[in-house]
Amino acid sequence: MAIKREYDVVIIGGGPAGLTAGIYTARARLKSLLIERGATGGLIVNAGVVENYPGFPDGINGLELAEAMHQQAVKFGLETLTADVTGLELKDERRVVKTSEGDVAARAVIVAGGSDRVKLGVPGEEEFTGRGVAYCAICDGYFYRDVPVAVVGGGNAAVNEALELTKFASRVTIIHRREELRATKILQERAFAEPKIEFSWNTVVEAVEGEDTVKKLRLKNVQNGEKSTLDISGVFMAVGFRPNTGYLKSVLTLADDGTVITNEKMETAVPGIFAAGDIRSSSIRQVAAAVGDGSVAAIYAERYIAAK
Repeated sequence: MAIKREYDVVIIGGGPAGLTAGIYTARARLKSLLIERGATGGLIVNAGVVENYPGFPDGINGLELAEAMHQQAVKFGLETLTADVTGLELKDERRVVKTSEGDVAARAVIVAGGSDRVKLGVPGEEEFTGRGVAYCAICDGYFYRDVPVAVVGGGNAAVNEALELTKFASRVTIIHRREELRATKILQERAFAEPKIEFSWNTVVEAVEGEDTVKKLRLKNVQNGEKSTLDISGVFMAVGFRPNTGYLKSVLTLADDGTVITNEKMETAVPGIFAAGDIRSSSIRQVAAAVGDGSVAAIYAERYIAAK
């Protein structure tokens, strides 16, 4: 496919890392394009309240924070494109980003595509997705008013989902394969103090069952093998994230978990290609860290271009 447009910098991913990179490169008067396949803001738009981002002592809604970042970047001249990124190629001094809307070329590329939620992979999950199986409490919690639901997982994402669902559901059961949560202590304290939340420890989901919609889960205790069922009207999967790096395997060095390996300058092994945010190896998956990554990547991308 012929190259449709050329830029100084192309940023892949519109989460906090990508938006911050866009603010910095656009302010540096570099012709910059941000490519995002969905809603700008990434997974942060699903956060009801972001409490640990500096400058907001009372917290801020994730969608509002993402929109503010986007507006700030656009104000400085960042262009945006809604498209799926399907590949990345090297052509002389240009890096060509292949997308569903055509190829675009850049002198430097910042990969900030973030991650997708991991699916559990049990019978019934695909069949009932959208009919009782969900992945975002902020998005879908309203549809489960006054009915029992479950959340699968034990990390920050799972506990946040459960707390959000208490606004709607009659009961929320957290199902976790271990005997203690991995979430931060403050989230654990809130969950344990919430009367609507119950816990099913050392337990895994073996199947999702129902008729037109989800009716129950088949469970198994991993310690004693005991099997049981849980009657619910919805189940929210929050068992982890998978980096969006499938299209990069032939170009960049990836870690065993699929994340992109960088140095402290956010440089990858390929000159002119940088990575930032959750997609980067060793990322701590926090908004503040993603913003830091994005600014570092943008500054060193600018220096790379200047040196050329």
